[in-house]
Amino acid sequence: MSPAEFIPMLLIALAVTGIGVSKAGFGGGLSILITPLCVLAFEALGHPPTFTLGVLLPLLCAGDAFSLRHYWKQWKPATVWMLMPGVAVGVLIGVQLIGRASPEQLNRVIGAIAVSFVAFQLFKNHVLKSEKVFTPTWMKAVPFGFGTGITSSFAHGAGPVISMYLVPQKLSKQVHVASRVMIFFIVNWMKVPFFAAKGVIHTDTLMASLMCLPAIPIGVWLGIRLNKKLSEEGFMKVVYALTLLAGLQLLFNFNPLEFLKPS
Repeated sequence: MSPAEFIPMLLIALAVTGIGVSKAGFGGGLSILITPLCVLAFEALGHPPTFTLGVLLPLLCAGDAFSLRHYWKQWKPATVWMLMPGVAVGVLIGVQLIGRASPEQLNRVIGAIAVSFVAFQLFKNHVLKSEKVFTPTWMKAVPFGFGTGITSSFAHGAGPVISMYLVPQKLSKQVHVASRVMIFFIVNWMKVPFFAAKGVIHTDTLMASLMCLPAIPIGVWLGIRLNKKLSEEGFMKVVYALTLLAGLQLLFNFNPLEFLKPS
């Protein structure tokens, strides 16, 4: 294996391990870094952004399934199900847009979502400050569901939208995490047939997903131990910095891995 292949593959392994870490309950914001980092790494190996989306979706489904066992029936049903009509519409539209966007446009969308997430994390205490607890209704949940479906289809990047939906409800930590896990479990599995029909998931992406799969239980094991030993606040500052950097690289087409692409 040449250095031009080793470094991108190492970044992919670290990013996929991050799926397990975040699903284990440590570094919930870590998931937003996975897509932009993998896009940069797979591009260095000669693959377009859609290839990255196809590789990551089965891995996210596996991570969701693993997490769901731990949080089984601890979610708030109304909070989850009110989101789904909007999600369904958002996924239908988002998947159609993937085929119409060039790799450069898709990169910019993913980069913008990553940068927006960091900005949201920095200012969420001011943005979401409210005297009253937000109680979702079917009508109120539709815009959040639509935004979730669109951003999840384009970039597996619905984390900020879900946070804006869940945080104001002021749920207990266990219910909040369980509801988040259940939402993503449904959303990601909802995307699978559409991704397959559009050719985003195919034999090559599935083989790449299979090769990356062992990194998820390793990430879960690591996440459990990090949860006990490290400060999540300090860890997330590093994650936000890396996410911002990756997002800016995708937005402005500045890729430090450019020289690693095979000639």
